[in-house]
Amino acid sequence: MTQFQTRATVVALLLGVTVASCKTAPHSAVTTLPQPAAPTATDAAMAKARADSARYPYTEADIHFMTGMIGHHAQAIVMSQWAPTHGASAQLRTLAARIINAQQDEIVLMQRWLRNRRLPVPEPRPSGMPMAMSGEHDMAMHDMLMPGMLTDAQMKELDAARGEEFDTLFLTYMIQHHRGAVTMVQELFGTNGAAQDEVVFKFANDVNVDQSTEIARMQRMLVALTR
Repeated sequence: MTQFQTRATVVALLLGVTVASCKTAPHSAVTTLPQPAAPTATDAAMAKARADSARYPYTEADIHFMTGMIGHHAQAIVMSQWAPTHGASAQLRTLAARIINAQQDEIVLMQRWLRNRRLPVPEPRPSGMPMAMSGEHDMAMHDMLMPGMLTDAQMKELDAARGEEFDTLFLTYMIQHHRGAVTMVQELFGTNGAAQDEVVFKFANDVNVDQSTEIARMQRMLVALTR
């Protein structure tokens, strides 16, 4: 056998041993590199929020608006949920259902906006927005009513009404409530540097248009009731 043939034979034997070892090696002996975790929907949302904020920085006025409007919407929802149980007219129940559907979705939007920016996310509180107020000797939490929100006395008065009296009070107080929301939008747009964030601007503009339209509708309903 020539030297070349001898080398070929040795190489063939070594290859055979290697293949056999791979075939017989236990599964646990195979080492694999860890795979990176797939990005979640939350990660993607936060990344987009950071990108948006880099282009259009949000301000304290934006945070105050989005935080305060959560409580504002929460009170409107409570008022509207009373319509079916307080003898409201069919027309008013339709209006109340529309308010509930629209404002529940908007609360989710506002909470998501705050959460994606790692800001405090308040629960919907119909009594208002909790604010830390410093007294002479201590620090206490008080609910701060946003513009147009009903006082406890007004909420109790509405809850006690039934039938046509409920319709009249509901329309009167919801007009007040909606006007307050429009005021909040105007204050936001009037603040230097505010509402540059795309989500905040679109949402605030929608609130202004939708609630101004509903004010006009409720005024017509109220006139029809009082004739």
